[in-house]
Amino acid sequence: MMLPADWPGGFWWHWLVFTVIIIAFVLTLVMGLIWIERRGMARMQARLGPNRVGPFGLLQPVADAIKVLLKEDITPARGDKIVHLLAPITAFFPVLMIFAVVPFQNGALLADLDVGVLYVIAISSISAIGVLMAGWGSNNKYSLLGAMRSVAAVVSYEIPLVLSVVGVVLIAGSLSMNQIVLAQNVPFILLQPLGFLIFFIGGCAEINRSPFDLFEADSELTAGFHTEYSGMKFAMFYLTEYGEALALSAIITTLFLSGWKGPLLAPWLWFVLKTITVFFIMVWTRTTLPRVRIDQLMALSWKFLFPLALINLFITAIEVLVWPEALPWTMIPVNIAIMAVLVLLWSKFFKLGWGRVAV
Repeated sequence: MMLPADWPGGFWWHWLVFTVIIIAFVLTLVMGLIWIERRGMARMQARLGPNRVGPFGLLQPVADAIKVLLKEDITPARGDKIVHLLAPITAFFPVLMIFAVVPFQNGALLADLDVGVLYVIAISSISAIGVLMAGWGSNNKYSLLGAMRSVAAVVSYEIPLVLSVVGVVLIAGSLSMNQIVLAQNVPFILLQPLGFLIFFIGGCAEINRSPFDLFEADSELTAGFHTEYSGMKFAMFYLTEYGEALALSAIITTLFLSGWKGPLLAPWLWFVLKTITVFFIMVWTRTTLPRVRIDQLMALSWKFLFPLALINLFITAIEVLVWPEALPWTMIPVNIAIMAVLVLLWSKFFKLGWGRVAV
């Protein structure tokens, strides 16, 4: 079912209703993702995982939320109390704001901005400020080091991440998230496999997903930027991490997996299923790959992803200019060839020592 083109129709209560729907959707799906990750990782590691609270352990996230609410809220005596308080709020709310331009089905979004992609890129970077505030306000060297790593990762990976999105924008001819989905007669992951890979890796590095979880590396930083947080403040950082994973999965679904499009099922259900599938791949990589070193994190961005993003952008621009009428059929074989070269380079990269990680 397609919503009217002028949604939400200029009525303030339409905006209010859809805002409530977005918040409920995000919080509900975040709890589901927490269960999926804990249960999925347990199965991959030959464990049972949460299985006591509710059927199949489905109510375990609710039990964890109640437990966190009852925990004591501790603030460092020599920390900056105001900054320490505002940090989790600053980190969490930009995640919710991203979903304002994510279409759940055709026209079903809070605001169909003509610059939706730019809005997502701008808003998604604000959470890093909350992480930096947490590190500074805690007056803890471990926290500050974790926060500075976060800023370094965002600065480094934002460049290849944005460049990988430009290829999608060139093919779709629009910055609107809704229009990008409508333009995908062929899912853009087939036209932009290299762009998808760069966006996926760069996004995981920015939101602190394994194997790039160096902002809270317990083996060297105890818990990183949130070492001094407990109770509800810690819970907000926890929600932020999974909310960012949900947002990244939703954006990948929109940009590369044709969004809500699919046969038989309801459009919004296709969107949710694709989003959960992308998140499951993140869980899979977390269970499979060891954590990298900080120098490897920086090298991967500047020496590997950045040049590949430029190559992908140039080739896409040439194809859009030279063969616009036969774009899908020309780009698929070219991008398959690029991906084959990428696999060879990646194998060579491992032989040069990328596989040696700190224990």
